[in-house]
Amino acid sequence: MIQSLLQLGFSKDKIIIHSDVTLLEDLHLKRIHFKENDTTAFTYKEAHPDICVSMSTHDVETVKRCYENGLDSVFFGHIFPTSSHPNVPPRSKEAIQQALNVPIPIYAIGGINEHSLQKMPPGFKGICAISYFNNASLEEIKQLRKEWSTHA
Repeated sequence: MIQSLLQLGFSKDKIIIHSDVTLLEDLHLKRIHFKENDTTAFTYKEAHPDICVSMSTHDVETVKRCYENGLDSVFFGHIFPTSSHPNVPPRSKEAIQQALNVPIPIYAIGGINEHSLQKMPPGFKGICAISYFNNASLEEIKQLRKEWSTHA
């Protein structure tokens, strides 16, 4: 699938590999994301400072650890109720603010769509909306991007 995207002219800079270091290196990509508490992220970033490394986080302590270990950004959430984590409450306003006080770019994740975006607390670098992006039309995605640019 990645090769197909590249053949269609999709920018390598927009492709983020999840945890597969071998795939990242084989395709000469520059962005990799790790699940929470996967310390491979820290050792990989230290060995490859030119690679953009991010990690999923769910609490301020993990956000701080990512910052202290030199990661480039974190995904923090979930911000709103989401089918990915049924019966798990979203992060509290206090937890969100504590995370946003850490000086690392933070991308909001969890339950983000055209409706919840209006309730998004300020301070996030960007958004991750996996379910939304999988189900929305290109026009809907463009509209969400436009709304985000006026919100941010």
